[in-house]
Amino acid sequence: MIRIIDYGVGNLFSLRSSLRSIGIDAEYTGDPEEIQKADKLILPGVGAFRDARKALQDTGLDRVVIREAKSGKPLMGICLGMQMLFEKSYEYGEYEGLGLIPGEIVGMDGRIPKDLPIPHIGWNSLTMVNPSPLMKYTEEGDYVYFVHSYYADTPEEYVIARTDYGIPMTAAVQNGNVYGCQFHPEKSSSVGLSILKAFSEL
Repeated sequence: MIRIIDYGVGNLFSLRSSLRSIGIDAEYTGDPEEIQKADKLILPGVGAFRDARKALQDTGLDRVVIREAKSGKPLMGICLGMQMLFEKSYEYGEYEGLGLIPGEIVGMDGRIPKDLPIPHIGWNSLTMVNPSPLMKYTEEGDYVYFVHSYYADTPEEYVIARTDYGIPMTAAVQNGNVYGCQFHPEKSSSVGLSILKAFSEL
């Protein structure tokens, strides 16, 4: 039983639809009791880090997410949801993350070649870095769909896949039972569905 954390930020319907399309029991909820009952959790997110982090804090779900992750329950962050798993973000200021994965969220501006547009929108291939059960159905060079202007700067030991957008960028991460995808699995066709399937089997 997977529960998608509903804190008012994220494309919940398409994510739930993708999970259900491959036979996975999924529902979204903002109820701490339902979250506690779940076998696995997904933290989605779209928009600005500051606003999403505030929404999570205002609902009190930040404490719930941290508690459940520290209990050993599998947790996966998607896009902005992944970014919030880190210690800090520098998106339009400096903001504290959930601190579940070491590292910081930094902007592409000034780091990637000037001729590349920001945000990075589109399909890019994955380069595998460290083995992870999240990628057990995914192959080197598989394409997934990205929409982002910021990315995770984290030690290599937590990186399970990278992509190249002028520079190598973190695409997927793992710290124990905590996982994250900068790309959108629910928008990444069969490759994305295979990643969601692998998460459901953890």
